Amino acid sequence: MVQINMAAREITLKVVYYGPALSGKTTNLQQLHALMDPASRGKMVTLDTADDRTLYFDFLPIQFGAKGVAVKIKLFTVPGQVMHKSTRKVVLAGADAVAFIADSQRSCASANAYSWRDMEANLRANGIDFDTIPKVVQFNKRDLPDVKPLAEIRKAWADIPTFPAVAARGEGVLETFRELLRRLYRHLEQKHQLARNFSITEEEFLAGVFRNVAAGAERDGAAAAG
Repeated sequence: MVQINMAAREITLKVVYYGPALSGKTTNLQQLHALMDPASRGKMVTLDTADDRTLYFDFLPIQFGAKGVAVKIKLFTVPGQVMHKSTRKVVLAGADAVAFIADSQRSCASANAYSWRDMEANLRANGIDFDTIPKVVQFNKRDLPDVKPLAEIRKAWADIPTFPAVAARGEGVLETFRELLRRLYRHLEQKHQLARNFSITEEEFLAGVFRNVAAGAERDGAAAAG
């Protein structure tokens, strides 16, 4: 769970991207990594398994100006193959927020449902309250045929924010990440009073994170134009 070092004024957070195999978890992480300022991100690390892989990288400490507070976000994906259940459980240990990446195709509905139940079971096995942990759902692959209509998705997932995406094109990736971090901040504020103890408001928290993301996007755009 969240690591808060009051003496060093440092906060470390863990965000996990979960979902069935091939839903786009890895693509989301790769897109986020590419959009971040190289000075504010760690190396993308891949842990290969027999049939799948776990990826992670650190969003290096974000300094909040004169407040002297540093926030580090660790981002992980988990293998989606059914055989790697134990790996998924380990990766979810200590998670502070979860982005569930679903495949929008109707043919993937059962795989989505299985993975959601699997996520719930693994969170509970790690002692994490499934009902209160910040989470969002991204319905990826909206560009493929026979996808569920958004109205149908939002009706079925009325209690959880959902985002349409084509992660391979970067569409919906930042929107998903931003809302997850917004919910994570509010959860932390309720439990740890970030505004009072660290003088960081929700707006400042999001601005601090996305200032570094925007820098990476703008750099890549300038390079392409050049």
